[in-house]
Amino acid sequence: MQTKQRPVFLEIPNIRLPIPGIVSILHRISGVILFVSLPLLLCFLAGTLSSESAFATYQSVVSHPLVKLALIGLLWAYLHHSIAGIRFLLLDAHKGLELHTARATAKFTLVAALVLTVILGAWLW
Repeated sequence: MQTKQRPVFLEIPNIRLPIPGIVSILHRISGVILFVSLPLLLCFLAGTLSSESAFATYQSVVSHPLVKLALIGLLWAYLHHSIAGIRFLLLDAHKGLELHTARATAKFTLVAALVLTVILGAWLW
């Protein structure tokens, strides 16, 4: 008698990713955020070059706290994407493939991106 294998129900919210998996997903998310926001930022910054009044408008918009918060979010996306990208380049070169090293570099990536965002965000605020 053969028993039928039933599909396994995966509870997605209960699945815990390892740290390297979280860094990988955040790398992809930060890349999408940067890709989507780049044309908007370039258009916005290009408009500041046209006249003094456009630059004054830019300064007034950027001085708003919500805009500053969004720009700090973009700063985090840039820093995380850059640091994680370097980490992935090293992994592609077969450096740091051991489990302990991969976890340590993933933790470093998360912490370094956050610390640099706080430092640069406080300096730019």
